[in-house]
Amino acid sequence: MAISRRDFVKWGGIGFATAGAGELLLPAYAAPTEASGTLGAYAAVVQQDPPPVAPPPAQPANWTATEPNILGPYHRPRAPYRAKITPPLAAGTVLLIKGRVWGLDTRRPLAGVVIDIWQADSRGRYDNDDPQRPPVADVFVNRARLITDENGLYEYETIHPGAYQIGANTWRPPHIHYLVRHTGYRELITQLYFRGDPHQRTDPWIRESLTIALREERAGQTPYKTGTFDIILAAAPRR
Repeated sequence: MAISRRDFVKWGGIGFATAGAGELLLPAYAAPTEASGTLGAYAAVVQQDPPPVAPPPAQPANWTATEPNILGPYHRPRAPYRAKITPPLAAGTVLLIKGRVWGLDTRRPLAGVVIDIWQADSRGRYDNDDPQRPPVADVFVNRARLITDENGLYEYETIHPGAYQIGANTWRPPHIHYLVRHTGYRELITQLYFRGDPHQRTDPWIRESLTIALREERAGQTPYKTGTFDIILAAAPRR
């Protein structure tokens, strides 16, 4: 169906019409997305072996609630849900961070945990650290939200953040911010740090329990680093 330029502008050029502040509506010509088959039809053609039984997840060695850390001035709410924090081809060393969220009271993984992630770029800059150049309201750079799966797992790709100076002789070491929320548990605001960074010697907020080691891996000829950061949430007080 041909769309006039007027309708294109009306619908924002992306197939949606705005009905009010912040509300999106499908245009009148929209139709349901077509299906291309069913899993049952595929299974009838391909004989599949039963999936292997996964071993139980390894529990953290230290059963204490994850330490909180400062929120900092650069948090922005309502980042999009995605597993890649940085824009495509962002400068910096690629990181793959994964972990599992646990309940301190049950010692079991927690599914459906919402995790806000935000960080600086490789130069130590946030997308909202310049008051003269605020970010566009719906554009989030180096930010995302994640949801843990049925086994409490999360994973994301990003780049190694840079350090930045906050005083004459003080630098904030590279870190990644976490805001972790789940029904029935205390909200956790914390940060992830990386072992061996020299700026940690002068940082007043560094915590050893929040510091992880990174190991180098390769995808073909491309190097990247990986690390694991498990989180343990304390139960909220009962009312």
